[in-house]
Amino acid sequence: MAKTDPKVEARQKRIKRIRKKITGTPERPRMRVYKSAKHFYAQVIDDTKGHTLISMSSLDKSLTDEDIKGKCAQANKVGKLLAEKAKSAGIESVVLDRGGYIYHGRVKAFSEGAREGGLIF
Repeated sequence: MAKTDPKVEARQKRIKRIRKKITGTPERPRMRVYKSAKHFYAQVIDDTKGHTLISMSSLDKSLTDEDIKGKCAQANKVGKLLAEKAKSAGIESVVLDRGGYIYHGRVKAFSEGAREGGLIF
């Protein structure tokens, strides 16, 4: 049995605690974020059906051709583009699932970008 990192275990516990309280509905889906060391990912999920409605990441082709300095700026741009996709799909309001991360840095920059794009949460 492999050892697991205490930080990873603590984050998994936080995810479970958050998911007890947050669920996505068709009217107000859940917007989930994940950040790796280099990239930022986000999904809009309808939990009643268990479907991902929209996804966006910093690896998307619309972001690779632009010159973005810094990870926070990258996350902000992902938030704006995700909001545009959501608006075109008819989604106005979402519930933010920060994925066990604190609302700080890249997560905060992403959510500010999504708000600038027109999402309500």
